[in-house]
Amino acid sequence: MRLREPENFKNLVGGRGKGYEGGAMPTVPRLIVATRNPHKSLEIRAMLGAGWEVLDANDFPEFPVIEETGDTFLENARLKAEGISRLVAGWVLADDSGLEVDALGGKPGVWSSSFGGEEGNHAKNNAHLITAMRGQSLRSARFLCTMVLANAGIAQADFCGTVEGTLTDAPQGEGGFGYDPLFIPAGYQQTFAELGQDVKNRLSHRALALTQAISWLTAPPEKLV
Repeated sequence: MRLREPENFKNLVGGRGKGYEGGAMPTVPRLIVATRNPHKSLEIRAMLGAGWEVLDANDFPEFPVIEETGDTFLENARLKAEGISRLVAGWVLADDSGLEVDALGGKPGVWSSSFGGEEGNHAKNNAHLITAMRGQSLRSARFLCTMVLANAGIAQADFCGTVEGTLTDAPQGEGGFGYDPLFIPAGYQQTFAELGQDVKNRLSHRALALTQAISWLTAPPEKLV
């Protein structure tokens, strides 16, 4: 993990930034998502609704870069959650997620976002997956998401969501992001990209993990560490 102390470190530790101007506490619970991927934070914000203020690393430009050096989704999520929660007050949620393909021995897995050779390039990732799966009769795959909640630099809980499905041999649909145009969730005939965001927000691996995380966050205080 590479952790660079921000120039405004004292302000971040004090909880300032969007939602804390002038030291005022937010009027709704605040959750900071340790990601700069706007698609992820948008999904989480939509799932939580108006009852939460959801911020992400784009709201805190001085947040450090934390390298995902773990070999598992849990290790990477924990690195991000603990690293960012050392720098800001309140709950920090980090996730690591990806696609596991049975015919490829579980790949791309933790390398899902760079499978095509360029980090975050969805088109290249999808093209590489299509090539790797050419001629494969075994099309089963799953999306996995592991989330970690941390506070004051310590991971407090982790949650996992999985959705099984199959892969198409060509992109279908314009919605979603990542591998959504290639993934048909079990029990459906359309890809995540075709089903639309409302359906995905109910079915997805991220939705399943987030439901557990929010249930834990909203538990009676005596259950929280």
